[in-house]
Amino acid sequence: MTAEPSEVTDDLDEPGGTGGPLGAVIASRLREFRRRQGWTVGKLAEASGVSKSMLSKIENGQASPSLATLGRLSEALTVPVTAFFRGLSEEQDMVFVKAGSGLDIHHKGAGPGHRYQMLGAMRAPHDTLEPMLVTLTERSEVFPLYQHSGTELIFMISGKMEYCYGDARYLLEPGDAMQFVGEVMHGPGELVALPIQFLAIKSVSPGG
Repeated sequence: MTAEPSEVTDDLDEPGGTGGPLGAVIASRLREFRRRQGWTVGKLAEASGVSKSMLSKIENGQASPSLATLGRLSEALTVPVTAFFRGLSEEQDMVFVKAGSGLDIHHKGAGPGHRYQMLGAMRAPHDTLEPMLVTLTERSEVFPLYQHSGTELIFMISGKMEYCYGDARYLLEPGDAMQFVGEVMHGPGELVALPIQFLAIKSVSPGG
């Protein structure tokens, strides 16, 4: 029998974590997204690496997930992290993120030396952009490609890489930019000159 994911690694109930009205909204959204997929709590636990007991506590408002846990749930449910905050009444029209303090997001299939940092998130109805800072310091033989709704902008900051878009490849160097439709498979191809850093901004539908 496969062991259930450890609760120790969930990083829940941290000082300064979510709670109160925010925790209630996250609980409601998590339940909504899980049921939309037709998944049981056990299926979500298997897909996300968050234990069944912790998922039950989150959905019942008995525990508050850390941002790292929200990142894993976001990836498993294929919804943006911002979608968990939909329904909050507080206004938020500015987000300021100090250098190096973005939320680390872990993508399935990404190897060591690949860092993805979410650079803040607006609340609904302004949650239409997902800015991500991507830093690549090690080569991979196979790089995961992605699809998503909306459009995306890539701005190359440092290094050099080939970027795959459908059957085409584009050489990106510092200062280069490309925009494309997210439904077409895309992602880094050959990493020509490391380290590589680029800004990826996805434009999505309001609220998800």
